[in-house]
Amino acid sequence: MADPSHPSTKGVQRYAAAGVDLYAADETMRRIGEAVRSTYTPQVLAGIGAFGGLFALPDDVPEPVLVASTDGVGTKTMVATALGRLDAIGRDIVNHCINDILVQGARPLFFLDYVASSRLQPAQVAAVVQGVAAACREAGMVLLGGETAEMPGVYTQDELDLVGTIVGVVSRSRVVTGATVRAGDVLLGLPSGGLQTNGFSLARQVLGGRLREPMHPGGALGETIGDALMAPHRSFLHAVTPLLEAGLVRGAAHVTGGGIAGNLPRMLPDGLGAEVDPGSWTRPPIFDLLQRLGEIDEAEMRQVFNLGVGMILVVSEERLEEARERCPSMTSVIGRVVEGSGVHYLG
Repeated sequence: MADPSHPSTKGVQRYAAAGVDLYAADETMRRIGEAVRSTYTPQVLAGIGAFGGLFALPDDVPEPVLVASTDGVGTKTMVATALGRLDAIGRDIVNHCINDILVQGARPLFFLDYVASSRLQPAQVAAVVQGVAAACREAGMVLLGGETAEMPGVYTQDELDLVGTIVGVVSRSRVVTGATVRAGDVLLGLPSGGLQTNGFSLARQVLGGRLREPMHPGGALGETIGDALMAPHRSFLHAVTPLLEAGLVRGAAHVTGGGIAGNLPRMLPDGLGAEVDPGSWTRPPIFDLLQRLGEIDEAEMRQVFNLGVGMILVVSEERLEEARERCPSMTSVIGRVVEGSGVHYLG
């Protein structure tokens, strides 16, 4: 018997035979609606269900500049799927995008997510979006809208793709560009939790068959290799905001794909490079395990992974102690800005 709540049942059956289940799409929207609406603020004029989200700009930012970024969590989704930890990658994509605009001094306003797979599984998508919503709430940011897409033949069966777009705001006079960075300035490293969301294609090649093995000899601490790989992509919003408000940050870099050497120079003015001391921070054990089992040389490790540094801030040496006071648990000096170009490792 035709379901009167779903028009053109015959057409829906044909679409399902082609691999797209509209009933699953409806069920997915039902499951995620509450999580999405839990992030709303008075600035939301239209959200879930609208063709486009409407968001009123805050009036507390003089000369507002919008800052936008889009990124994905890559093949970490495959580890998350294997371990049933899809809410974790929802948090990861939000935190990744927050950090991308934070380095330019922006505070997050709203977020859009895109979840795609070969066949829509409402429970899977709901877990992802609930993780996205939780991270948005923690950041005081709205999950304004998004998209779920079912594309058989494009995506591998039982896998999914997750992409996020963020929009933030900063006053024009407070945009962090790196233009004021000078030789002699100090590099402060903020610790990553592990791989964050980069380098997983190589990590899966080396460790993909060992996800449930103990991370530590004898199974101490109960952590598995999968747990270590799924360590969250940390948001540095709350740690860095006090430094931004005090005008202490001259430049900042989010350490993602390409490691320190691939990201730090992006905010250095022409004629300046950096000296970095790899012994100045604690390297999470997952990187040593990857290097040993994968027989990866140190140069490649530095090109692919963050190696324990999630973000780098540049502050003047004269204001170093003030920076430490405002961000006491998150900062260690990992190097300095020098004349030249590129990143040079000491030792």
